[in-house]
Amino acid sequence: MGYFDDERNVDEYISMAEGYDGREFIPVLKKYLEDGSTVLELGMGPGKDLDLLSEHFQVTGSDSSQVFIDRYRKDHPNADLVLLDAVTVEIDRKFDCIYSNKVLNHLTKEQLVDSLTNQAKVLNKRGILLHTFWYGDKVEDLSGLLFSYYTEETFSKLVGGEYDILESVKYAEMEAGDSIYFVLRKRN
Repeated sequence: MGYFDDERNVDEYISMAEGYDGREFIPVLKKYLEDGSTVLELGMGPGKDLDLLSEHFQVTGSDSSQVFIDRYRKDHPNADLVLLDAVTVEIDRKFDCIYSNKVLNHLTKEQLVDSLTNQAKVLNKRGILLHTFWYGDKVEDLSGLLFSYYTEETFSKLVGGEYDILESVKYAEMEAGDSIYFVLRKRN
């Protein structure tokens, strides 16, 4: 059973994440994607970013937690949602973009490498990735939840030959420079 398969952990996460969303990443995505482009969100959680992305793009929400998917579907019965592992990314569709906001930092470095490789398989030619992480060079386990931090250097060492890094930008989520986002383009 995963951390977010427990209703109490989901409730705790939703309360902790109150007031945070990926609103600032919509203009970043719009630099690379036309309105109506297809986007797969990995790790949609309670769906805040999914709602924002849906205002501009055709979005498929995904999570490895059935609890998050069921809760979102209750208020959005027609949403395009899939139960999906962020490492294997086993889905029989292709997307113009794959997006995650502080989701892939819950993977080990080895799992992140596998995830990026598998994401390339479901991205359209020259597709875009936008992923956010906590900034730093450490790994923490907080109450059974893994947090892997990345810098420009540590992340770029994990990116395989499938991608070019277009942007790596530090930003503040809670305090100056505590977070970083990367935009990558699939090479072919």
